[in-house]
Amino acid sequence: MRVRKRSVVAVTAVAACLSLSACEDGTGSAAGSAATGVAASSDVAESASRSAGGDGAGEEGPPKGGCRTSQLDFSSSPATAEGTLLVTLRNTGTAACSMNGFPGVDLKGKDGSVSAGRGDVEASPVKVGPGEEARFTLRFAPNDSGGSGVTFTSLVVTPPDETHSRTVPVTINVPAAGDSGPAISVDPVEAGK
Repeated sequence: MRVRKRSVVAVTAVAACLSLSACEDGTGSAAGSAATGVAASSDVAESASRSAGGDGAGEEGPPKGGCRTSQLDFSSSPATAEGTLLVTLRNTGTAACSMNGFPGVDLKGKDGSVSAGRGDVEASPVKVGPGEEARFTLRFAPNDSGGSGVTFTSLVVTPPDETHSRTVPVTINVPAAGDSGPAISVDPVEAGK
């Protein structure tokens, strides 16, 4: 009876020792190896995660190779069709970059601001070499109502996959907003011509 009790106590002590990973077997290897194995597995998992999804730095800002706002020069000009404005983004950097998708565009003036919606044009990737241009079209209903309408004097443009904006001076006059507001939309970025 005493032997059985001692065996149970010994087994319990060994189990507790191993679960705490702080006991040594005289050589310092048994529990230490278990703890080292867990740490090694953690390091391998972290390394695999970095290989698969990058080192985490890419999560802040655009994807690798994406055009940053700081390397773009912004300008605008009237397009050929009435009620359209072209916004040009020129790569002032020393390396090629790419854009894919819709820019964010807010129109601002003394009467307030409006965010442009997305048009129904399909986006495709655009590569912009040093000194080359990409562009997008802003579409709006021109004011032919005879009234003063609403005038916007600047565009706040955020390139695709970016969080930093640039302000572009413009003069856009649209009819006064009705129940649904003026219809203003933006097309995706396309290659400059």
